[in-house]
Amino acid sequence: MGQKIFTPQEKAQVALTALEGEKTIAQISSEFEVHVTQVNLWKKIAKENLMELFKDNKRKEVLKEFEHQKKLDELHRVIGQRDVELEWLKKKSAIFKS
Repeated sequence: MGQKIFTPQEKAQVALTALEGEKTIAQISSEFEVHVTQVNLWKKIAKENLMELFKDNKRKEVLKEFEHQKKLDELHRVIGQRDVELEWLKKKSAIFKS
């Protein structure tokens, strides 16, 4: 179908696992079924933005962006689900037309 859409929680889990350093990036990639490049990107984003969470003036901005990303991920998930449902209906429709 298409690429998997990861929730913010899943992205955070991947990034935290990478930051812990107990597993290789390849192991994390395999475990979470995420491309190595994506693991490295989420790790980099987490590392670069971690200090921002502790700054009062940036905290609201970071949380707002987190909520925005969460909504965007949910919309992508819904669209993906609708695509799957539409394909299923097309297949069922073709069977009944035969």
